[in-house]
Amino acid sequence: MPDSSQRTVYFEHTAVGAYLRVAAICAETGTEVVVMGPVGAALHDLERLALRKLERRLAQDAGGSG
Repeated sequence: MPDSSQRTVYFEHTAVGAYLRVAAICAETGTEVVVMGPVGAALHDLERLALRKLERRLAQDAGGSG
C-alpha cells in the first residue's frame, strides 16, 4: 500500500447525541471507515484513530497482513 501521506483523506464529523461520529474516506478508493467517541474528546485524536483504521482497512483490502 502506498504511504498514507500521499493519499487524500476526507474527514466527516457528525454529532450524534453525546457522541461524535468521525468518518475517514479515502479519495482514491472511496473506502470509508467510522469511529465514534465522546463529544468532549479531542477532534485530532478521533481523526488520528479514524486514519489508522482506514490505513488498516486499505492494507487488508490490498491483501496485506494489516
